[in-house]
Amino acid sequence: MALGLAITGLAASLGVGLILLIAGLDKWRHRMLLPGVIANYRLLPTGLVVPVAKILPIAEIGIGGALIAGFAPLPVILAILLLTLFGVAMAINIRRGRTHIDCGCGRSQLRHPIGWPLVARNIVLALLLVPRLWRAAPLGAMDIGTAMVGGVALYLAYLLCNSIGALIASPAAYRR
Repeated sequence: MALGLAITGLAASLGVGLILLIAGLDKWRHRMLLPGVIANYRLLPTGLVVPVAKILPIAEIGIGGALIAGFAPLPVILAILLLTLFGVAMAINIRRGRTHIDCGCGRSQLRHPIGWPLVARNIVLALLLVPRLWRAAPLGAMDIGTAMVGGVALYLAYLLCNSIGALIASPAAYRR
């Protein structure tokens, strides 16, 4: 059981690392639009929107890269906090009835309105990282390989679910 949790934690670390790294790079590429996405959440004072928009992509890239490199526990804790913060921001806006806003999760070519499935996704990703906080027995080459494949699979599943969710929510999905 301990070995399984260690492999799961490492796989999650790699998968979430890829998610954050790619999302951060996407946000950096579209950094002119990011202040608007952040402002749409209506959670920050106006004066903090631009500084947060400048820091967020760098933080995601740094945390994602550190997770991929295998550093723990600080990057794991920061990733859990970031995923939780994003989930809370979405949940607040859902409760306000503001489900029309874009999640800002990356993939800017696919608008993805917020909803409870995205909040649940962030909770699941954060929980998958928790085993990485414990000291685990050293992993063998096969265990590390398994974790690497699992991390890539997690990342690909994330992309697939996000794309399907965005396409379902798009106006084109309602045309027949």
